[in-house]
Amino acid sequence: MKKKLVALLALLLLLPAGWYAARHSNLGSVKSAGVEVGDLHATDGDGKEQRLGELRGSKVVVFFYPRDETPGCTTEACAFRDQWARFEEAGVKVIGVSGGSTSGKAQFAKKQKLPFPLVTDENLAWARAFGVRVVFGIPSRTSFLLDREGRISKVYENVDPAIHADEVLKDAAAIQ
Repeated sequence: MKKKLVALLALLLLLPAGWYAARHSNLGSVKSAGVEVGDLHATDGDGKEQRLGELRGSKVVVFFYPRDETPGCTTEACAFRDQWARFEEAGVKVIGVSGGSTSGKAQFAKKQKLPFPLVTDENLAWARAFGVRVVFGIPSRTSFLLDREGRISKVYENVDPAIHADEVLKDAAAIQ
């Protein structure tokens, strides 16, 4: 009897959280290869406006990460940093996207010595445009490799932060 009561109580406590997540999540489809992404803009940690449309003519990787300064996000961002010379050589621009404040982005970028912009997606416009799943305002770890015309060339879902940058470089080399 006691186990049943505990199970029922746990269920009653979890139901509202599940309902909230379902109602406040972007459960739309992640955009697929071939889809053109619009000219999104957002403020980076330095207070500069970053416009995706201004990067046309270059290959671009847009990586969504849950939060600044968390272990997985730090690993992922630093992997891009550690491969930065190879990204520049390949002509691939990198933009990190997450919620939070611009000051938080600035602190994270400075502390980790990140050479690429991190933009704040406060209103989740970027996440919606790419179809990234968002739960409780936190985007899932999803990345997109864009070709020179701004079309999605490759989608990466549930990435391994430690090897993701290498994977993107390999795929970027295959884009004409």
